Amino acid sequence: MKKRSPKSRLLPSLVPAVAALIFAAHQGLQDSTPPAPVPAVIRHLLPEAELPPGPVAPPEGAAHAPELDVPRASLDPLRLPHEHLYRVNHLARARTLRELGDPAGAITECRRALHDDPGHEEALRLLARLAPREGSPDLALGALARLGDQFPEDASPLIQQARLLLSLGRFPEAVRVGEEALLREPEEAEVYQVLGRAHLAMGALPEAILRFQQAVHLAPEHGHALNNLGFAWLRANENQKAAEVLARAAALLPHVGHVHNNLGVAYERLGRMAEAQAAYAAATQLSPRYVKARLNAHRMNTVARLQETPALLEEPRVPVSQELEP
Repeated sequence: MKKRSPKSRLLPSLVPAVAALIFAAHQGLQDSTPPAPVPAVIRHLLPEAELPPGPVAPPEGAAHAPELDVPRASLDPLRLPHEHLYRVNHLARARTLRELGDPAGAITECRRALHDDPGHEEALRLLARLAPREGSPDLALGALARLGDQFPEDASPLIQQARLLLSLGRFPEAVRVGEEALLREPEEAEVYQVLGRAHLAMGALPEAILRFQQAVHLAPEHGHALNNLGFAWLRANENQKAAEVLARAAALLPHVGHVHNNLGVAYERLGRMAEAQAAYAAATQLSPRYVKARLNAHRMNTVARLQETPALLEEPRVPVSQELEP
């Protein structure tokens, strides 16, 4: 019987391992690292055609596979990279920390949750609520923008984003975001309200008045929209129109001091002094520390004394000026 050489005995035991390597390569299971070199002993024993040929091309169609439109963790300011040995419910931690009065810790856990799941809706909404209070408005703006992208039919994230931009003094951006919200929900009064406020802050009175009128048309009992429309009419020196809408606003918002103050300004400009005095008195009673209303009330009392008319409200002597409040 012919004696088999050691090489011939080794060959059958290596064939299954080589076959497994070739199968895994064709199944696209290799990662981006270069394939491990074939041991020298295998190269010496196997024919060249049976050797793994090196990096395997990806399966057909893999180059055109869609990619998620989510920034990488290193480029995404919302995501806080971290590591843990077991699965952690960061959102539950965030809720607990918020209830315990630790909003900064809650924000950290929200960002960790977004690292694990960049599109987590509840984490985004909680981050949008907490971040502005902790001096991180850009985090809130990013969260609201992502919610707007995830829910392209919903205007509410964009409305909130526009309001936050207004509070930051970024008025042109607020107009841009508000106009996008308008395309989504043209029947939503709050869209016109926020657009009106942005235009008013930029000094664009015709545009502001138009947007406030549209808001009031859609929501006739929207007291704040009525107040803002009246404020814009006062800016345009349309005092009669201002008095009409501000009277409606004061009836709808009887406990809001600055609405009564604005109404008093409109009445004073129209020469309706007794009504102006009453409106200023209501404003100071509702908000005793409201400086603008106190200034206006003092001026009216001074005029009343000069005209020997009983004053409705006595105030210390302070510099006088006619003030408005949007």
